[in-house]
Amino acid sequence: MKPLLCIDTADITEIRGYSRTMSSRSFRIGRSVTGLGLFATKPIKRGVHIAAYRGRCITTEEADRREARGARYQFELNKRWTIDGSPRWNLARYINHSCRPNAKPVGRRGGIVIVALRRIEPEEEITYDYGRDYVKRFLENGGCRCAACRRKRALRRRRTRRREWTK
Repeated sequence: MKPLLCIDTADITEIRGYSRTMSSRSFRIGRSVTGLGLFATKPIKRGVHIAAYRGRCITTEEADRREARGARYQFELNKRWTIDGSPRWNLARYINHSCRPNAKPVGRRGGIVIVALRRIEPEEEITYDYGRDYVKRFLENGGCRCAACRRKRALRRRRTRRREWTK
C-alpha cells in the first residue's frame, strides 16, 4: 500500500505558489541558538509562501504513540490527522519557534504552508509560534529559548543585579 501523503508533489507547487514567487535559494539551513534553523539568504516579502510542511499524514493516535517514543516535527492538522514532518526533505521542519515570529503556518487544501508575516531580512532566522501546547509540553523545564524570551530574561537579570548593587 502506498503511504498517504497530506500533499502530493503535484499539489505542492500549486498550493505554495512558492516556486513562482521565490527562488529555491532564498533560505538556507544553518546553526541557531536552539539547534538547526532556517535562515533567509535574500529579502523575503510579506505574504510570500516560504515552505510547505510536508510529510506523511498519520492519525493523531499514531502521532501520540510516536511522540511518546520521542518523535518531534509533527504538525497537527485537526483532531484526526497529523503531518509527520520528520523527513529531512521537509524544509519547514527547520523553522524554529518564536514568541515574536516573522512567519505563520496557514492551512491550504489539507496541508500547511508557512507564510511570511512581515519582510524578512537576509540572515534573519525564519520562525513561527508553535502554540501554547508546545511551549507547555516541551519548553516548560528550560523555558523558551527564542530571541524575544532570551532578551526578556537578560533584561530581568540586569534589573535584578542593579537592585542588588543599589542596596
